[in-house]
Amino acid sequence: MIGPEFAATLAAAAAGDEAAFAVLWRDLQPPLRRYLGLLAPGWADDLASETWHDVVRGLRRFSGDEAGFRAWLFSIARHRAVDWLRRESSRPATPVPVEDLVDRHGAEDTEAAALEAVSTAEALALLARLPPDQGEVVALRVIAGLDVARVAEITGRRPGTVRVLAHRGLRRLAAELVPSAVRR
Repeated sequence: MIGPEFAATLAAAAAGDEAAFAVLWRDLQPPLRRYLGLLAPGWADDLASETWHDVVRGLRRFSGDEAGFRAWLFSIARHRAVDWLRRESSRPATPVPVEDLVDRHGAEDTEAAALEAVSTAEALALLARLPPDQGEVVALRVIAGLDVARVAEITGRRPGTVRVLAHRGLRRLAAELVPSAVRR
């Protein structure tokens, strides 16, 4: 989360300041990418790109706080994923394997990046084993950091339903991680 500087960062980004937009992107791209990876494996990068494109187009019209911006971003992402799933069901496509892409070298520590990727992949694999409604709600609550009301708004469910889905999903994950966990 950006914190107290969010309003100034958002205003600067809306005015065209690339550095301010980069702050927003660096803060929100990783959870956005993980969320979309859960909804549309293999297409998360493309959907994230389309989401950010929509954000850039609508940034000047957005008004709200940081939590509202996060909810707006993840709402756009969800709509993009739902649209993609509809298109995919009528015209399936195959993602290009990463190995076929040009090597890109980053400035980050390769060992730390690899360890993070492994743990992130394992966590996303656990989420993918949940029923889709539970997985999406847990992802929006945990990965996106959204509150129950915002998740209810995004998914079109009642807040009570969101709480129940999150609770059931987290209990199911706990049971998988600690098989001897006492079930109530």
